[in-house]
Amino acid sequence: MASLTNNQAKFDLEQQPSTITTLEVETKDFDYSKRSQWLRAAVLGANDGLVSTAALMMGVGAVKQDIKAMILTGFAGLVAGACSMAIGEFVSVYSQLDIEVAQMKREKERGREVGDGEEKESLPNPLQAAAASALAFSIGAMVPLLAAFFISDYKVRLGLVVAAVSFALVVFGWFGAVLGKAPIFRSILRVLIGGWVAMSITFGLTKLIGTSGL
Repeated sequence: MASLTNNQAKFDLEQQPSTITTLEVETKDFDYSKRSQWLRAAVLGANDGLVSTAALMMGVGAVKQDIKAMILTGFAGLVAGACSMAIGEFVSVYSQLDIEVAQMKREKERGREVGDGEEKESLPNPLQAAAASALAFSIGAMVPLLAAFFISDYKVRLGLVVAAVSFALVVFGWFGAVLGKAPIFRSILRVLIGGWVAMSITFGLTKLIGTSGL
């Protein structure tokens, strides 16, 4: 009886490494490209909200030091951008849905077997995509708005907006790289430089036009 117990214990110990190895292989073999669609939409939406709203606020801040004008501009950018992103995503995903449904019908007409339940579950959801896109944009747009909301001093306000947006760009770049298993440093640098360029161009051109009296 003791011999059987010892043999069973040895068998269990021998099996554990193979189980762990299998789990490690499954983890390593995970296809991160499956995340690409929703990851792209989420990161793109948040980054768009962050950069476009901050650029609008910096542009207005280049010619007007009034905090009210800056905040109203940012809020208008948030609402308009979120609506635009939602409508654009809805139209785009609905077009994709129509194409996939039409393809399913053609497959059925040709007599090919189609798993209706599985196919329906894999179909894109336009409303869900629109809501997610608008939410991501709004989250990004809130960063410069909150950074400038309570700061009355003009220079401090601009500096705080740039600092807050830069930090958020680093976080978004890191988050996207981690979820997609992409190079972190390059992802952060790409997002950060892109945001700086957008804000600088908007601030510079608006300042130029405002001072030229056009």
